[in-house]
Amino acid sequence: MKIYAVGGAIRDTLMGLPVHDIDYVVVGSSVEEMVAQGYRPVGKDFPVFLHPETQAEYALARTERKTGKGYKGFMFYADPSVTLEQDLERRDLTINAMAQEVGEDGQWIGPILDPYNGQEDLAAKIFRHVSDAFAEDPLRLLRIARFAARFPEFTVAPETMGALKAIVQSNELSALSAERIWQELARGFTAGKPMRMLQVLLDTGAAKSLLPAALTANIAKEEYRKELIERLQLTGNSLEDRCAVVLMHLPANEIRSWAECVKMPNEVRDFSEIFSELNLLIEKTMHATGGAYQAVDVLAWFNRADVWRKPERGNALLKLAQQIGLPVTALIDAMQKARSLNAAEIIAGVPTEDRSNGERIRSAVDFARLSAITATLNR
Repeated sequence: MKIYAVGGAIRDTLMGLPVHDIDYVVVGSSVEEMVAQGYRPVGKDFPVFLHPETQAEYALARTERKTGKGYKGFMFYADPSVTLEQDLERRDLTINAMAQEVGEDGQWIGPILDPYNGQEDLAAKIFRHVSDAFAEDPLRLLRIARFAARFPEFTVAPETMGALKAIVQSNELSALSAERIWQELARGFTAGKPMRMLQVLLDTGAAKSLLPAALTANIAKEEYRKELIERLQLTGNSLEDRCAVVLMHLPANEIRSWAECVKMPNEVRDFSEIFSELNLLIEKTMHATGGAYQAVDVLAWFNRADVWRKPERGNALLKLAQQIGLPVTALIDAMQKARSLNAAEIIAGVPTEDRSNGERIRSAVDFARLSAITATLNR
């Protein structure tokens, strides 16, 4: 029985990056032996165990065979006879198919075991798949796209690009769950260069299946890609900010439709929708005679964004717009002025007999806010 650290932990160590999670593979053991040594079985599809002290995950070395559609359509075989090389062969990229033995004290010992030349590809900054079985798992296309966003200096090997296109042509992407699609997209959106993920999806033809049609059409244009890259460089790396910028030229209803398809979290969806409506307001204003904001339009957006009850979101939306160079200084000032109004004083100004009328109260508050916005915009 031997234990090896494998995959991303080896890759990140060689790249000088911090290692957060370590995958362990156990060679030459069995379920019975692992349980006898105190490991607790937790794997549903294949034998995975929790270490009795550290609770880290240890998986028995295994091979796999394609038996159905999608990333779950595999039969796994775990046995003491399965070698480390066989286990590494089922992994996606050569840079993720390296291992190092773990000693009894938990330290990594001995040379890096690299049967598929991962270190060469790491030095050359190339994403290259390990075996022909790569194209059997559609999830790997999204993983490569996400890796491209995390490691933007890497290029996809021509033969691997061919394998990715084969995944698209096989229609295997349709077998992916919405949750897994969103999980990979979200990780790519928050990586260093999210446009690289979108580029891989575009180049492989996967964008048509995984992204909104309008976004796919936009990123197919070189000028649009350049603009998007520049704007993404100006944002923070929060998921809300990144998604809002990527989707800002889409109508809110198209954002909502796609969000439902990929199970986007509601708060991310809402932020993106409201930001796209802000962008629409700005574009409408810039194309209008004089290019001045209309107070009634501004109030409508403030109400849509609910800046009254959710001031943090309102601030975040306008801050993001400001970061990417949109002209929102007047909107920021107007929002601050309108939010500073004393609601109790406004209600006190409503005739006594109308104070029980909710619509009358709302109209009075809206009128006061509109007046404040108008005064601010006309300064």
